[in-house]
Amino acid sequence: MISVLLVDDHALFRAGLRARLEAEGDLVVLGDAATAEDGIVKARALKPDVIVLDLVLPRRSGAEVIVDIHKVSPDSRVIIVSSQTSASTVRAALTAGAAGYVPKRAADTELVTAIRRVHTGEGYVDPDLGSKLVGPANEPGLTPLSEREGDVLQLLALGYTNQEIGKKLFISVRTVDTHRAHIMRKLVLKTRAELVLFALAHGLIGAA
Repeated sequence: MISVLLVDDHALFRAGLRARLEAEGDLVVLGDAATAEDGIVKARALKPDVIVLDLVLPRRSGAEVIVDIHKVSPDSRVIIVSSQTSASTVRAALTAGAAGYVPKRAADTELVTAIRRVHTGEGYVDPDLGSKLVGPANEPGLTPLSEREGDVLQLLALGYTNQEIGKKLFISVRTVDTHRAHIMRKLVLKTRAELVLFALAHGLIGAA
């Protein structure tokens, strides 16, 4: 069973979501909360597998809540379910440690899929939101990566240094630097953060 905590300030939304999730044979809702403070308290007490969190809550909201939840329940995986879908908002949530992001307009089946995915250690970002995150890198006509560049991309996104990647792949640091430059150029990426988000949106890594 996958245990879930719901944190959202709309009682009807929480009730409807609880009923929907508990209709699944492998999901159980341990509790719910209407505020960030209550959500953090219940996360500490219940240690759920997955926390479904609204990004906008009374008195306190945003990425800092994700950080605080991970402090009290580090093994819980957080999925943001929010009406806020700008690329900057999604990036901030993922950078803060969210394992998934689903817009409130999405079908309930998508949230069920996201819960199961993040519980296995993967990340999940709604496909439409993922295309916003990677921007031009999703456009057709980009030069595809070679197999070795794909390996380097994944290791970079997982946080390995160039020296560590060189040792793992039995190549020189200079060669790693060259592959990295080609990856950034081909995918039209400018920063390592954008590279991580690209890898997450395309299922190459799981969210932290």
